[in-house]
Amino acid sequence: MQRKTSLFVLAADTSDETVTAAAEAAQAQDAYLACLLLDNLPARPYFVYSATGFGAAAMPADWVDHLRDARQAAETRAGEVNDLLTPNGCSGDVQYAVCAGADIRLLCAQRAKSCDIAQFADGLRDHEDVFREALHGLLFQSPVPVIVNGAPFASYSRIFLAWDSSLAASRAAHAALPYLRHAQEVVIGCFESSVSDQRDGEDPGTDVAAWLSHHGCTVTVSQFPGGGQDVGHGIQQRAREAGAGLVVMGAYGHSRLREAVFGGTTRTMIEQKELPVLFAH
Repeated sequence: MQRKTSLFVLAADTSDETVTAAAEAAQAQDAYLACLLLDNLPARPYFVYSATGFGAAAMPADWVDHLRDARQAAETRAGEVNDLLTPNGCSGDVQYAVCAGADIRLLCAQRAKSCDIAQFADGLRDHEDVFREALHGLLFQSPVPVIVNGAPFASYSRIFLAWDSSLAASRAAHAALPYLRHAQEVVIGCFESSVSDQRDGEDPGTDVAAWLSHHGCTVTVSQFPGGGQDVGHGIQQRAREAGAGLVVMGAYGHSRLREAVFGGTTRTMIEQKELPVLFAH
């Protein structure tokens, strides 16, 4: 028996409808739904500075109460989510945590080590800190690909593979192979402005196209002139023109510091909210 395990990251305010839809999709595919409910810590203690220049931590009188309430609310909601899985015959479990920063990254990465893929519930973006830390933990500290903006266990008839011959793009293509093999068509998009240490010669994308064809994929290779356009926006435009339901791409081919300061293709694609994107680093 083969059973896919999907990590489903959600928040306490994720709707019952969203959880039920994920449970139904998991049950339909005989998959295991590993839910991880995350919430941020209440506002942290702050520092008070004296005339001597030394600071002292000032603990708000009710901070511990807020923390206890947040943990109780997360525990209660986790129980409700677990109850939503059972009526749908969905195999799964629910874990929860109230934490921040590095702890969110570590928890997501640790949980993902025994999963096949990770996805986010609708609305998790509203919790900006949780979304950002969870995404980075999954990309940089776990072995699984991450899908943003997509419904759990969705299938896609046409997929756009953003290709630049980089290691990140190759890892994304390998991670997305189950989706690519089931798609009716895979469009490999190569952009002139893509920068990579490895080149495919005069016909970029032909090597990966041949590899995918060996897996039975119907492949089209398209080369797009950069024209000074941001690559991230170019990927979105060309994917829509191709009628793609999913974009597959490598994440952070350049350093995270460079992309954090100057922006980059990964950042552009993370911030957009319309196209489902499968990332791998």
